[in-house]
Amino acid sequence: MIKNVILDFGDVLINLDKSATAKAMVQHGFTEVTPNLESLFQNYEKGLMASSDFLNEVSSHFPKASREYLTQAWNSILLDFPEHRLEFIEQLAAENQYKMILLSNTNDLHIECVKKQMGIERFNRFKNAFDVFYLSYEMGMRKPDAEIFDFVLQENRLTPEETFFVDDVTENTDSASNLGIHVWNLQVGKEDITQLKSKL
Repeated sequence: MIKNVILDFGDVLINLDKSATAKAMVQHGFTEVTPNLESLFQNYEKGLMASSDFLNEVSSHFPKASREYLTQAWNSILLDFPEHRLEFIEQLAAENQYKMILLSNTNDLHIECVKKQMGIERFNRFKNAFDVFYLSYEMGMRKPDAEIFDFVLQENRLTPEETFFVDDVTENTDSASNLGIHVWNLQVGKEDITQLKSKL
C-alpha cells in the first residue's frame, strides 16, 4: 500500500522549455554542453557554489553576454505552472492520505525566478501542499544519485515499497526503482500529474 508520494517539480508540475537556454546562448557561441559546463551546472544544482560565482564562471565561457542576459537565458527554461495541477496537489494534500514530498533538481536562480513568476502567495500554496520540500541546491545532492533517494527515505523513515515517485527523467525513476521505490516515468505532453491516482 502506497503511503508516500514524492513528486518532481520541472515538467511534472511546472512546464519547462528545456531547450530555451541553449537557444538563447547560440548567438553567444554556444554549440553544446561540454563536460566542463555539465560539471558546472551539476555543482550549481548541488548548491556547491553561490549564484554570483556560477554567473562569473558562465561569463568566462561567454564573455560577450551580459550578466543580465545570462540570467534571463538561464531562467528562460521556466514556463507556467498550470492552476489545475496546483489545485490537484492541494486537493491531494487535503485528503491527507499520503505523506507528500517534493524532490527537485533545481538552483537558487531558478527558484527565485519561479517565486517572481508565480507570486509569493501562489508559491506558498505550492510549497504548503507538501509535508517536506526538498530542493537539490539546499541538500548538496541531486538526482539521479542514489544518495539523494537514500537520504529522503531515511530522513522521513519511509519504506521503499510504500513510496511512489514521479519524475519525467528516466535516469531518475530508474535510480529510485533500483532502491525498491515504485515509480512513474511521466511522459511529458502525453500524460499529466492529475492522472496520479490511476497509477498508484
